[in-house]
Order: sequence, then structure tokens, then C-alpha cells
Amino acid sequence: MEIRGTHLEIDKFYHIFNRGINSKLTFLNNENYNYFLQKVKVYLVPYFDIYAYCLMPNHFHFLLKVRSVEEIAFSEKKSGLHSEDGFFSKAIGKLISSYTQSFNTVYQRSGPIFESPFKRIHIDSDDYLRNLIVYIHQNPENFHTYKFSSYPAIISNAETNILRKDVLELFGDRENFIQCHLKEINLNFVKDF
Repeated sequence: MEIRGTHLEIDKFYHIFNRGINSKLTFLNNENYNYFLQKVKVYLVPYFDIYAYCLMPNHFHFLLKVRSVEEIAFSEKKSGLHSEDGFFSKAIGKLISSYTQSFNTVYQRSGPIFESPFKRIHIDSDDYLRNLIVYIHQNPENFHTYKFSSYPAIISNAETNILRKDVLELFGDRENFIQCHLKEINLNFVKDF
């Protein structure tokens, strides 16, 4: 099935990822990373629970759970781009578009910076979910101190939009979460990314 035809379903987990066109840099400095995370609060937090993320110089990863219908008010439109079926993909598209427009303005360029469409993989088991969280966090070599990842937020007590409690419960507790991150995780499906 074509990615664009794959709708994100309510109460399901998804690995959302994308990279710069031709693997070019999409984040050039801390301001770029921070701006993207500000846009995440606007475009993703209202509609998704965020379990993990990592922003790298030329790509990003998110582990999202689509919020339940009770948490989100939809219009009566049942089909088309603005329907409930396409709504969640469109929110992610708006995040990417908003960041791209600002990036282009700042760096006096035009055109897309990310590949289209963004990639999405449905997560169908708790083992897969746990392994994916570790995989996402292990993207940078120095993941323990990397600022643009959810790992530091999960092990700290700082305020966060990450579902820290739910993530730690998946691993049993904070200590096991940390221990699991010391093991190398290799998710072959992402290698071609």
C-alpha cells in the first residue's frame, strides 16, 4: 500500500521518521532544533502522545500514539483530506511544512528540505515498542547527554511533553529503562532509511 494511503489510526502507536532530501542537513544549529520542537508542541502535542523522539542533523524519529476520539474534537467531514482518516497525517505534514517555510526564510532558499511523504510504521507489540524506544534514543553516539532526544527528559524529573510515566512502565522502572539502553538495538527495517 502506498504510504500516503495509509491512515494513522486512533489509539495506535507509530514510528514516524523522515530525512532531508538526499540526506542533506535539516537542522544546522541549536536554534533550528529548538524551533522544530516548538512546532512539535503546536502541531503534534494536541493530537498525539509522544513516547520518544530524536532529532539528528539530517533526520528525525518520533514514536507517537494517536490520541483517542474522546480527547480530540473532529468536524463532521467523513472523507477527503480534512476527514478524520487524514487528519493525523495532515498534522504531521503541517509540522514539516511550517518548519520548512521558516528554514527557507532564514536561509534564503526555496523548496522542500524533507523527503515526501514522511515514513510511518505501525507498532504492533510491546517488545517492538520497547526496542524502538531504545533504537530512537541510540541514534546519537552520545545519547546519554544528547539534548535533542527524549532520553534525558525520561530519566529526569523535568517538565516534559513526553509520557515519561508510561514509557518507564513499559520497561518496569527507571533503572531497567537505563539498563536496556546500554544494549545495542538493531532494527533492520530502518536500515534502508
